[in-house]
Amino acid sequence: MIIGVPKEIKPNENRVAITPAGVEAMVKAGHKVVIENNAGVGSGITNEDYTRAGAEILATPAEVFSAADMIMKVKEPLPPEYNLFKEGQVLFTYLHLAPEPELTQALLKKKVVGIAYETIQLPNGALPLLSPMSEVAGRMSIQIGAQFLEKHYGGQGILLGGVPGVPPAKVVIIGGGIVGTNAAKMAVGMGADVTILDLNASRLRYLDDIFGGRVKTVMSNSYNIAAAVKEADLLVGCVLIPGARAPKLVTEEMVKTMKPGSVIVDVAIDQGGSIETIDRVTTHAEPTFVKYGVIHYSVANMPGAVARTSTFALTNVTLPYALKLANKGYQQAIKEDLALAKGVNVIDGKVTYKSVAEGLGLPYTPLNQVIEVPVGFQG
Repeated sequence: MIIGVPKEIKPNENRVAITPAGVEAMVKAGHKVVIENNAGVGSGITNEDYTRAGAEILATPAEVFSAADMIMKVKEPLPPEYNLFKEGQVLFTYLHLAPEPELTQALLKKKVVGIAYETIQLPNGALPLLSPMSEVAGRMSIQIGAQFLEKHYGGQGILLGGVPGVPPAKVVIIGGGIVGTNAAKMAVGMGADVTILDLNASRLRYLDDIFGGRVKTVMSNSYNIAAAVKEADLLVGCVLIPGARAPKLVTEEMVKTMKPGSVIVDVAIDQGGSIETIDRVTTHAEPTFVKYGVIHYSVANMPGAVARTSTFALTNVTLPYALKLANKGYQQAIKEDLALAKGVNVIDGKVTYKSVAEGLGLPYTPLNQVIEVPVGFQG
């Protein structure tokens, strides 16, 4: 199989979908890897690093897409890339299709096999290809929040951990999954007053146990969210429903009750966001906007700011699945791997992931009506 890796074109996105170690593994397995010129520079990987591992460097994204049977990316394709798709081409990347009707239509029109990192799911419910970036984003959310609480960024002028005699900032984290847990680790480590809200009582017990009482755990409902948001100096939205739009849990009225100079970081923005007042996706170049006196941060590719760490963390987990797709061909690989089958969002011009179809108002076709799937698979 020919594996193609284009350079990411999302603003300030410096990650890359394969490392030299991944190239070497692909080549040793009998495959060819073509990489766009300077695709890895933002992550500290040079063309020479790739060629030494056995890759071929191509000058343009059009050449990469044209040559490749499977495209590996980090972020979802953007409009300049839509016309580069080929029928039957495998696209293996973060797709986040539920809030992306135009991208979805482009994939359907070209009959691309769209396999999304974020919906590959193990039988125990874990999302192995989403986890490392969730860890990065969760930890970054607190760094970012602490920065924008500084006065010269428009914040209240609060030090997250306070000092002796002065109370710390109040950090409210909505969602106790991987993002929320990693956010809490950073916030607790910096000495903040931390509250986590989640719907799952068992998860709250687990968080209470691992943090040894250093965080407050609160059952998530509209009443408790409103009360917590009002008190928050830093609010972090960490809610995820695999493949679906994030629910709007924090309303405009709740945001209006926050103190001027408070900060909101919505990590769920790449799935549409969970904060009602966030009506736009921002970039690392202009990451914030102010509404009702509250600083809103809504960058959809947060881990791109720490590209080298993120690239190596991501490719550690994506490479085994990419090798399986290359070695067996996508049909056989999907047939044999329940988790990989869950990753198929679009194929043969049909939407095969139910949450995506519902989010976009498109017809849903169960995957087993299009391709042979593993025993026990439920779409």
